[in-house]
Amino acid sequence: MRTIAFLTQKGGAGKTTLAASLAVAATGAGERVIALDLDPQASLACWGKRREAANVPSKVIIDQLEGERLPRLRAFLEGLNDAGFTLAILDTAGADRVAARLVAETSDLCLLPARPTHLDVEVTAATFRACYLAKRKAAFVLNQCPPAYRSSRASDAAKDLSQLGVLAEPMLSARIDFQDAIAAGLGVTEYARGSRAAQEIEAFWGWIRAQLDGSGSENLVHYRSGVAA
Repeated sequence: MRTIAFLTQKGGAGKTTLAASLAVAATGAGERVIALDLDPQASLACWGKRREAANVPSKVIIDQLEGERLPRLRAFLEGLNDAGFTLAILDTAGADRVAARLVAETSDLCLLPARPTHLDVEVTAATFRACYLAKRKAAFVLNQCPPAYRSSRASDAAKDLSQLGVLAEPMLSARIDFQDAIAAGLGVTEYARGSRAAQEIEAFWGWIRAQLDGSGSENLVHYRSGVAA
């Protein structure tokens, strides 16, 4: 089983929205997925309840992990592997550095969403260093970009993040379909199949799968402003 964690110390970067839609996209690609909510706000777990109410045929298992279970996270993930899951997606709290370190140490790939703002880039860089210290693969995810073609804000943020580490592909736009899908208990590939938002998530999952399979070209374990791994 592979494990993906969405991590950032900055709230509002879109961790839960990305985790939910990615879980659905990966399930549609044949993975047996469990989405784990490690955030006390329980936004992903609430999405799961709306999903149950919507009686969606595509099966994504959602579980909420309370704080006291975090120290046993590795053993819990091993149990999921034994149960036949092929992918675990972890949604984490924003400001809990201890939890972030525990999650990073048990993840195959850490994904760090950031909006195209100077503040987001600064805060996410600090989270990236924590992943580096845990010696885990990590990549920035530029999220909620202006959908206008060749946005200077997105381009500037992409340049700044690329100077620190690897930037996942593609950059993800701020599209209302993402929010509407979450409200309906769906992934964006279910809610708006064939839309640009769905195409972006499918491309994002393709990029992630290439990294997990070892066919991606990027060296994800490095931190350019520190010592190379």
